[in-house]
Amino acid sequence: MAISTQVKAEGRLRRKKRIRARVEGNPERPRMSVFRSLKHIYVQVVDDAAGKTLVTASTLSKEIRDEVKSLKKTERAKKVGGLVARLCAEKKIGKVVFDRNGYLYHGRVKALATAAREAGLKF
Repeated sequence: MAISTQVKAEGRLRRKKRIRARVEGNPERPRMSVFRSLKHIYVQVVDDAAGKTLVTASTLSKEIRDEVKSLKKTERAKKVGGLVARLCAEKKIGKVVFDRNGYLYHGRVKALATAAREAGLKF
């Protein structure tokens, strides 16, 4: 029997709530939050203490938009991970807390995190 998409979404939101109870960004180590849709992947680096988004990147970012059109979703996630690490380096952010937002640490989420680490961002 197949699980409905509504049940899956509710499960992700429950996991997200548990994760957010433990994970919090501050000025020294902001929170890197990942959201994935069916086509795209989005990343925000957030300082929760100030309530500000410091860096944002996605497959729709103008720096990589044309380059990722022909790639598979996992490859796109790697490009976004490299981009967010580069943008963080420009803003002098070296360490972040990784918030997978209820998604399993697998596939696109893992590819993004690995690419960001390889580009110099520390989790």
